[in-house]
Amino acid sequence: MKRIDFTNTQVASSQTAREINRSIVLNLIRRRQPISRADLARASGLQRSTVSLITEQLIRSKWVVNGPLGRLPRGRRPTFLRLNERRAIIVADLRPAQTRICVADVNGRFLSQEVMPTTNPQDTAEDLAVRIRHLIEAHPDLVFEGVGISLSGRFDHASQRLLFAPNLKWPEFDFKGAIERTAGIRVELENAANACVLAEVWFGPSEKIRDLVVVTISEGVGTGIFANGQLVQGLKGMAGEFGHVSLDLNGPPCACGGRGCWEMYASNRAALRYYHESNTAPDGLSFQDLLAVAEAGDALAAQALDKMAHAIGRGMRMIVAGLAPEEIVVVGECTRQWERFSPVIEAEIAAGMLVGKPPLVRPAEGNMARMRGTVALVLQKHFTPSA
Repeated sequence: MKRIDFTNTQVASSQTAREINRSIVLNLIRRRQPISRADLARASGLQRSTVSLITEQLIRSKWVVNGPLGRLPRGRRPTFLRLNERRAIIVADLRPAQTRICVADVNGRFLSQEVMPTTNPQDTAEDLAVRIRHLIEAHPDLVFEGVGISLSGRFDHASQRLLFAPNLKWPEFDFKGAIERTAGIRVELENAANACVLAEVWFGPSEKIRDLVVVTISEGVGTGIFANGQLVQGLKGMAGEFGHVSLDLNGPPCACGGRGCWEMYASNRAALRYYHESNTAPDGLSFQDLLAVAEAGDALAAQALDKMAHAIGRGMRMIVAGLAPEEIVVVGECTRQWERFSPVIEAEIAAGMLVGKPPLVRPAEGNMARMRGTVALVLQKHFTPSA
């Protein structure tokens, strides 16, 4: 049962119906491009005259352009429609050591990318804003819709402030406002795991999935929740912090101030800790190095990764028990050796099932989930009826 707020209701108007129809047509073009007007009418169930009116409006507003002519056995050749690739977005993935910045088109294709160091919030915001202005000036042929940023922390949409970023070691800060004031363009911020949820729903194979959880594994462990067809953000945007649920109150200290959090056992840092505890490896070893030496036959590296995989699976048991998702999608460098991690994770989840079959656990497609998610973060405001 859906709760209805009778103190704040609004009767549907003809404008609402037009916005819904526009959203349906625009998203069909996005998903099925190139597509003809006739196919749009068949797929949407709208009258051809309505589809023609909407598509002409979308062409005038430069969201859609005419593509190639189709071929039919007889009759008039249809004109295919596609999204206007001159519409672009600047996206950034902000991590504790470095920030990656890209220019992307509306289809999630990346046109350029660069990296910069991540330092304190004020300096990072200023440096990022300057680079955003340079990217806009370097692409005069593009129309930029905004900036999307994913970060290892939680952003409160009500206060528009960064609230919780233990791995960045940043205090509460108006990161969005600091960039907008300097760059002069609208900025959207989102937690990295939530951005990966948007990437799955927007660009991935999960169009018909109503309940999924994305688990991001890097310096820490993050989770993004998609429940009943909606991204779950919770109070102050804090929903999904399973990585900071304590599994052992006497465990290793975590950056959040607690002890024995899930991410202290299942993250890249945890795997490196396991390896250093059993081996006199140099301190500068990265997680990619650990994967490489395990692949080369280092038994201690393989044991460290196996221990990490067991911890990932055990932590996922609380996600399955609490949320019952259809799918769990894993994002992170560990998916490069998914054949090593997958059997262990699946066995741990199966051992903790209360009833029924365990959910499908799979890696995300490609290695740019956070970036693609921030493309969707900016575009979704134009592709939904509320736009």
